[in-house]
Amino acid sequence: MLFFVVESIKQYFSYPTQTSVSFAVERSQAFPAVSICNYSPFRLDNFIEPFINFTNSRNLTNTTDTSTISSEQSQYIRKFFQNLLNHGKPVDYYFFPLSSMLISCLYNGERCQATDFIPFLSSSFGRCYTFNAKMKSNESRVRSTTDDGGIGKLELQLYAHSHQYISYIAKDISVGMVAMIHDNTELPLIEVAGMQFDPGRKYKLNYKKRTNQLLPFPYSDCTTKVPLIMQAMFKRYADADYAYSQVLCSVLCIQAYTYDQCRCISPYQWTTQSIVLPGTDEIIEAPLCNATNECYANAQVRITTTNSIWDQFCSDCSQACSTVDFTITPSAVSAPSSVRIPEIKEFVEKSGITLPKNWTTTWQSEIQNNYVAVDVVCETTRVETYTQDASVSGVDVLSNVGGHTGLWIGISFLSIMELVEMLYRLIRYHYYILEGRIQRRNLEQL
Repeated sequence: MLFFVVESIKQYFSYPTQTSVSFAVERSQAFPAVSICNYSPFRLDNFIEPFINFTNSRNLTNTTDTSTISSEQSQYIRKFFQNLLNHGKPVDYYFFPLSSMLISCLYNGERCQATDFIPFLSSSFGRCYTFNAKMKSNESRVRSTTDDGGIGKLELQLYAHSHQYISYIAKDISVGMVAMIHDNTELPLIEVAGMQFDPGRKYKLNYKKRTNQLLPFPYSDCTTKVPLIMQAMFKRYADADYAYSQVLCSVLCIQAYTYDQCRCISPYQWTTQSIVLPGTDEIIEAPLCNATNECYANAQVRITTTNSIWDQFCSDCSQACSTVDFTITPSAVSAPSSVRIPEIKEFVEKSGITLPKNWTTTWQSEIQNNYVAVDVVCETTRVETYTQDASVSGVDVLSNVGGHTGLWIGISFLSIMELVEMLYRLIRYHYYILEGRIQRRNLEQL
């Protein structure tokens, strides 16, 4: 009995869990955030002159050609950009502004503007933009799927300006846009989760919402607390109300260890320059390592393969207690239609981006090779929810202990009483038999 009682108590304090799946209809739900980027982070017309001045001033090149960047020059692009960041110089000038890419925006049939988007920085795509992010301002709110009597539909028309791409940065991609559907409080890691779109097509992204809920300590190690190192990064986006993200926390703590070992951070994660070392509350603006410096790569390998180092620098990076995911179903058709082309031509000519040299003769093919349309549509009001529940509650453990105690005590007491009764009946039976024999023997002797 004691063994089973102890096992029941031990099972409770191991905090076992189970996952339940439920479905609920939310006729009015928050429309997700939608982030977009141009595939090329830099625009050539603003980039090339400062870049050539930089390389010439350091005797790396000797040219005055501002029409193109050669293969030899391209090896200094990262050095130029790293110099800007390490000296705290603004870099927005070199990126594509949203106003130059956003031809039109409609939400539930109502027009939206570039001002309805907030910017964020991507290490791969430069300056990107998010629609419907949650803001700290009390006057702003997250859009609902039923706003203006709609069903939750965002319609975007975009233009890529591929003639301004720097080919050695875009690598093997000639032109394209990147988009991501995510939670309203999530700072998007669009380099990992973004969807790439080919021009000359209109894409439809149907989404279904799914939520995940974990139990807090002691059932899991989940957290909602935003560590200081993430708060330091979020200060770059002061208006956005971003929440905790385990993936982002992991990226930042790896950068913190890299800085601790190398006194610089990975040049490929230049958006994470604000770091905080463990045991301190000082925010450090870390410089970028040179690409040829092997220290940062070796440091990243060490922290990801050594548990003791990870526990020291990434102890705050546990899983989030609540997450929202979206299942996307994409489809696409050819676009734009001939009716739209004059409107797009007018937009491009007024976009503020330098036009291709042969625009007057090739504008139709240019539009076909740069136009991307994206519709994001709520497919269903049914929300799928995964919830972590306790397998054994306090009531369960009391019931188990009581059940085992009653069972084992009941078996012992009844068994003893039944045994006593059986012995009593056997003894009495044999006593009567023996007594009968004695009486018969006495009668025979008489």
